[in-house]
Amino acid sequence: MGRLVFMIEPSMTGPGARGRSPEPRDLVHSLSRGLRALEIVGSGPGLTVKQLARRLEMNPGTAYHLIRTLVYEGFLLRDEAGRYSMGPAVAYRFRDMARALRGPDTVTAALRRAVADTGYSHFLARFVGGRVAITAVVEGPHSPWLEELVPGFDDAAHATAIGKSLLATLQPHQRVNYLHEAGMRRYTDATLTDPAALDADLAAGLKRGMQVEIGQFRPGVACAAVPVVSPEAVESRTVLACALPIRDMMHSAKQIRSQLQTAAATLEPLLS
Repeated sequence: MGRLVFMIEPSMTGPGARGRSPEPRDLVHSLSRGLRALEIVGSGPGLTVKQLARRLEMNPGTAYHLIRTLVYEGFLLRDEAGRYSMGPAVAYRFRDMARALRGPDTVTAALRRAVADTGYSHFLARFVGGRVAITAVVEGPHSPWLEELVPGFDDAAHATAIGKSLLATLQPHQRVNYLHEAGMRRYTDATLTDPAALDADLAAGLKRGMQVEIGQFRPGVACAAVPVVSPEAVESRTVLACALPIRDMMHSAKQIRSQLQTAAATLEPLLS
């Protein structure tokens, strides 16, 4: 779902916080530049070495050696015109990350049972490195396809029930910092873009025992979420969500809450 950086506590700042914290004395600049090169190519494939060198503020010779190393390791690909795009090693590392975030196979099995019972796509999410991250996804045939909701970082926490369920676990000052760093982008006409309105919405969700959004992230789509694990440690807090057509949410909200809570109770000992 894109990327989001936010400051909750100093210990929760992640790689995306570059520029907001002091540079470490032992920073390996060549590695830092290599990672920056991957970010640049990822956001705009088709660049040449000279173009990359300018963006990296390096001389072309040094940039060439850096890019050639990334090609050798499989992180970049070079076409016949001398332009670069992301290589297969990036996909392999993403797969490794998704496996690590997902947890044991028993978690996936429990999600599949929830999908079989409801027909809706189910998602797990938690804080990872100071960011909201979707950690597991199992798709269901009755849910609209949401290409952004894949394992990785969520940049729409204020507009999804997944994000709201996690935001609701934060102290008010932590949530203020989050929203200050993240902003509140409008995804649809129904998206909440005022912090006070979001706080009221979160309070209503806590009272009902389920956070919801109806058409706030995508028109025609609703999402519901409940907590699974809520320990003191922020980064261990985990939530379970499902996505469904708005008409189903309007007709069966209580049933959806019950199904989510049942699935969460099954997942809790697997994730604790």
